[in-house]
Amino acid sequence: MISEVLISTARRSMKQLAIRAGLEFVAATGAGRFATSAAGRGVIFTLHHVRPERNFAFEPNRHLAVTPEFLDDALAVAREAGLHAVRLEELPAVLSDPTDQRKLFCVTLDDGYRDNERYAAPVFRKHRVPYTIFVTPGFVERTTTIWWESAEALIRASASFPFDFGNGVETVRCALLGEKWIAFERLADFVQRVDEDQAVAAIERAAQACGVDGRRIVDDEIMTASELTRLAASDPLVGIGAHTLTHANLKRVGPERLMRELRQSANAVAAYCGRRPGSLAYPYGGRNAVGAREASAARTCGFAVAVTTQPGVLGAASLERLTALPRVSLNGYYQKKRYVRALLSGLPFKLLS
Repeated sequence: MISEVLISTARRSMKQLAIRAGLEFVAATGAGRFATSAAGRGVIFTLHHVRPERNFAFEPNRHLAVTPEFLDDALAVAREAGLHAVRLEELPAVLSDPTDQRKLFCVTLDDGYRDNERYAAPVFRKHRVPYTIFVTPGFVERTTTIWWESAEALIRASASFPFDFGNGVETVRCALLGEKWIAFERLADFVQRVDEDQAVAAIERAAQACGVDGRRIVDDEIMTASELTRLAASDPLVGIGAHTLTHANLKRVGPERLMRELRQSANAVAAYCGRRPGSLAYPYGGRNAVGAREASAARTCGFAVAVTTQPGVLGAASLERLTALPRVSLNGYYQKKRYVRALLSGLPFKLLS
């Protein structure tokens, strides 16, 4: 176990170090000034939680949370870079207008966390920046749990717990910090490796047995239908988009469920907010979760624009892939203004490719 912990810790540290080094290089050299074409037409920002720092020793979902102060800085940096804020659903029209050559940015927030209204909305109002919150009706209606939040709470609260990864029940040790990280990584891998619904149910049973209530977490974290209705009616800057019915990895479901996840999520958002959403965010959003089939289904279901979590900037090809657009993550590990400037340059994505 000691060697496992060391390898896991080294792997995480090396990844974060490599990303930070790339951002620091672009920021320190000002290389973006000499490769302006890399920035394309702008970016779509991805956010999840916006809230004050929690400073937990074990916080595997930390990358999904930024502070209101950093969001304030990021919006200011985008403005200073000459980017114009537009609504996500307006993007197809703006990009197709040959007379409009503005550099653009859109802001999106996934999952419908309650802190989006409490902490993020005031920042958007301060800067007069429109934003889109993507909601999952399963979360809103408390029929689906947030497995990554349940897994974090389970592991933080436990020294060990029983779990069956497919080879019989074993005792998962997680008393030490390194052990907690390995336990979380194993659960995340389990969700990707077996049937997702069954994996999530298994995680929730393990959490419940250790006194962690996944439904309570959803109650605490996610906006209700009435809260979404109120926000949509009271804030002219907000748009509400679809995030599928149950937050399933769409690439792993059959064609019937794929269409159901898309259509029923759009129907539910229309019921919450009084208008059918024109935008969609794919759960997880990476290449293992979004492909040509999913992009085609989004078009068939009437979404004018759909976003992935695959990194990149807006460009000439964006009009041809409006239901598979890249986004730029504002990540809890990299909350510095110079990192935002580096991301807006587009150069980190050139380096990645």
